[in-house]
Amino acid sequence: MYQIIAVPIILSLVAVYVLISIILLLYPTLIHTEKETRVRCRQISHRGGCGEALENTIMAFRHSLKAGTEMLQIDVRMTADGQVVVCHDNDLTRLTGVNQKLSELKYEELPPLLDKLEVFHDPGVFVEARRKSNEIPLLSTVFTQFHKIPICIQVKEDSDELIEKTNELIVRFKRKDYTIWGSASAKISNKCHKQNAEIPLYFSVAHCFGLIILLYSGMLPFVKLKESFLLVAFPKVMLRRFPSSRIMKVFTYAADWLLLSPILIRHLRKRGIQTYIWVLNKKDEFTLAFEKLGAAGVMTDYPTELSDYVEQSVKSKRWQ
Repeated sequence: MYQIIAVPIILSLVAVYVLISIILLLYPTLIHTEKETRVRCRQISHRGGCGEALENTIMAFRHSLKAGTEMLQIDVRMTADGQVVVCHDNDLTRLTGVNQKLSELKYEELPPLLDKLEVFHDPGVFVEARRKSNEIPLLSTVFTQFHKIPICIQVKEDSDELIEKTNELIVRFKRKDYTIWGSASAKISNKCHKQNAEIPLYFSVAHCFGLIILLYSGMLPFVKLKESFLLVAFPKVMLRRFPSSRIMKVFTYAADWLLLSPILIRHLRKRGIQTYIWVLNKKDEFTLAFEKLGAAGVMTDYPTELSDYVEQSVKSKRWQ
């Protein structure tokens, strides 16, 4: 008797839950305050635009900004003497030809970058130095020269000192409104947010997978999110560039279908959370990101090509 009564009650509760979840997925501001950030960018240069100039160098930043980029994406590490520098790798072999660790050298001991580097996300393509601008720059130098240019910082090390010093520089240069930061590591990202919650944060890899679980369980509309930006790879694009096993291909297509959902991107946008997709280097990839998925921005190695695409799209009135 009780089982007969319980079944319709449970089904009714599930139906109510699903209905409320769908309503809040479509209208999240009914219970959430829309996040406000000054940073609104379509064109982001990955490592400063490393397909057109040596990655993470002052010359690359200048070139990409001249080409029309609206945000610089950079990586930060710390030297043995406590200097915060802009560099992707700790092992300097790929970048400098010198088999040493950046973290074990003082800033003045850092070797210059090679005159020619392979574009990591475009295997077989190389970029050459522009006017011998090969120095690994200090973060303070970047902030000085590009004062109010939006910058996305990836913290590469689980180092409290690095996070503290990066925050100190952001605060000293009054860049909280023009900087976003975080890491692929949830542990590092959480430390960044704890260090300074006023600096917009982007989702770590683990929290991206958390979004998938929340979305498909119907819980996403009910959960408060501390992040303001979703930086996510386009999995199928990665398969074009790097050899993958059959298992990896299956996993990649599953991740592509689950995470890169226009429904998710629209929901996040309504909550004031922008989605930037990386690393896209071709026109058809730009079209997928902007027109199919509705991404707010694209991160590229080739800022000139992305700028030309955006300009042509606006002129043709495909989107505004």
